[in-house]
Amino acid sequence: MGIPFLGNWRKKHGPAFGVAVAPGGDGENEGIAELLAECEVLRAQADDAGVELDDTAASLEALDQLVPRWRDDEEMLPWLGNDAGLYLGTVIVRTVPGTGWAILASGRPVVRMATGREIDVVASGHDWAANGAPQLSQLYAEVAEG
Repeated sequence: MGIPFLGNWRKKHGPAFGVAVAPGGDGENEGIAELLAECEVLRAQADDAGVELDDTAASLEALDQLVPRWRDDEEMLPWLGNDAGLYLGTVIVRTVPGTGWAILASGRPVVRMATGREIDVVASGHDWAANGAPQLSQLYAEVAEG
């Protein structure tokens, strides 16, 4: 991904952070969930490492065990961070009862718990991609426990 203007933009503004999704009506929630679950960059990295992303907690544990070769790639890191957060959110929404996606006024997706608590999974994904901590499986366990 050698996009010259992008490197210059990052020098001025820092890495890209988050994704923007336009909120839709009730009938569009499934479409938004499917869009957020795509995570193409993360899925490609996982596939190259032989890890199957099947939307389970076990797949989060497998991701935590990957060798983080992407940390040397300044252009890949923000994209992978977004995807890691969106994948974490997808696993939570699909496996933890009472959770769902919510789109903030800024367009940023968060996971909303039954209690109303909102989890910024994209920020967590960026932390994981850049530092390896907190682990995705650990975050999932904390959310799943309630």
